Amino acid sequence: MKQLSLVICVYNEELNIKPLSEQIKSALKDFDYEAIFVDDGSTDRTREEVRAINDEHFLLLELKKNYGQSSALQAGIDAATGEYIALIDGDLQNDPNDIPMMLKMAAEGEWDMVAGVRANRKDGAFLRKLPSKVANYLIREATGIRMKDLGCTLKVFTHEAIKSIHIYGELHRFIPALLALEGSTRLTQVDVNHRAREFGKSKYNLSRTTRVFSDLVLMVFFKKYMQRPMHFFGGIGIVTLALGFLINFYLLILKLFGYDIWGKPILILGMILLMGGIQLMTIGIVAEMLMRTYYEGQGKKPYRVRRLETTKKN
Repeated sequence: MKQLSLVICVYNEELNIKPLSEQIKSALKDFDYEAIFVDDGSTDRTREEVRAINDEHFLLLELKKNYGQSSALQAGIDAATGEYIALIDGDLQNDPNDIPMMLKMAAEGEWDMVAGVRANRKDGAFLRKLPSKVANYLIREATGIRMKDLGCTLKVFTHEAIKSIHIYGELHRFIPALLALEGSTRLTQVDVNHRAREFGKSKYNLSRTTRVFSDLVLMVFFKKYMQRPMHFFGGIGIVTLALGFLINFYLLILKLFGYDIWGKPILILGMILLMGGIQLMTIGIVAEMLMRTYYEGQGKKPYRVRRLETTKKN
């Protein structure tokens, strides 16, 4: 097993490959490492530039098409074999020289993750910094993960921690929250260098900000109800069913006293609430069955053990 696996996702970054590889060689010359370039369907000469590195420490993992950052990261993590696994952007904005410091910090502090914080971020204030600050605040408040800069790719993980999660959709922003869901609670952060982009074009746009909010709803649900979805759907379903029953009972009394209730909006509301309550409770039952399949079908445990040790002193 290598001491360190470095996962670098690249998409149309041909001009950044050579300088980044040289910086990685210099920064990690004292380490037993592998650097995995994950090409996410580039349409320029990115793959040719990676092959031109001609170094046994560097690997090219070529995806068949552009799947997006989350899927590319997961592909690289799946291929990584290192005792520690680091993620870094392929656009030269992260500094490879920060990795040895973060690796030492992770080993000495027994941290599951050491995340970088772009202390002096070299990005535009309106299109990058402001949306990022808003997103970071919302994620911190909703998930309870007290990370200053969730958008910084530069992170170092233990092999066990990062292999315990699966990143899909657009969930690469929520890696610390996913780790916490799997029991990896020893998470810390440290200021790192951040540089302005010199070559290529940024893949970021404001449309990504809107996706954060939908993913945030998903993460809040995972955090609170991952192992007990019936508590969510069943709770709402019982309240909805009870309201529907009370409305219809009230209408039944009116009907018995000779009032005409046909066509009244409250009758329609009562029936919608009754049917909605039944459906929500049914969804809760199905979700519980799916969660049991998720855990039992894969042999997964709803808990994770850090270590088991004897208390006997020599």
